[in-house]
Amino acid sequence: MSYRLLDRFRNLFDGIRYRHRDSSLGDSVAWCLPEDLYALHRSPKFNSRVEAKERVLNIHNRLRGVHARRGDGTFGELIPHAAAFDVPGFVVARGEIATVEIGTEVKILANSMIKQIDRVINDLQNQIRQFSAAGGTPISVGVVGINQADKYVSYEGDVEWRTGMKGKKHPIQEAAEAEKRILAKVAPLFDEFIVLHFRAWNEPPYQFVRGAKGRATASGGVGSTRTQDRVRHIESGHG
Repeated sequence: MSYRLLDRFRNLFDGIRYRHRDSSLGDSVAWCLPEDLYALHRSPKFNSRVEAKERVLNIHNRLRGVHARRGDGTFGELIPHAAAFDVPGFVVARGEIATVEIGTEVKILANSMIKQIDRVINDLQNQIRQFSAAGGTPISVGVVGINQADKYVSYEGDVEWRTGMKGKKHPIQEAAEAEKRILAKVAPLFDEFIVLHFRAWNEPPYQFVRGAKGRATASGGVGSTRTQDRVRHIESGHG
């Protein structure tokens, strides 16, 4: 099957210029995970709660009454008597939640990976703590995209910054080390951790290629399936 999370990730780069400083891009990828869980149809209870708007995606950056960042995508029980609203093109409604049942955090390493790796690791580690700030036992999902292109262009306004100039390394030169550190320091903290390998050059014609041998597709699909299995396990009273 086609996974909406993977399709949305691709659309960040494919045919358009990737905007590095737009924090809403990670959100837009994370919002797709509950859609994929619904489409898998592995938990009738999950699907019925989504259809009844008892379970929704959070619409705010923080949980009501809790001083905690909500992550790129948090899914949980709608606050009693709160309104839920539909978003065109999505099955899962939006609303206010008090506790997190599934929390997703997305990071994209397109270039300058080692320069920012410590911040990325700290952000992911901190988010694990934030997911649990309101109590409960949320399922945590981490998604990290790692570019493996042989060159890359980033932009600051109208100024272009090309890898290979002034000591700026190409993505492929840093990808393996960045992934090694993330897998060692972050991946074990999450219930499910998805690594998306890809190649994007961020210059016309703005091509995007999935990782070698379709690994991005496999990782994304397996992650969604295992997350749904965790949902079923908890709903059956064993979690």
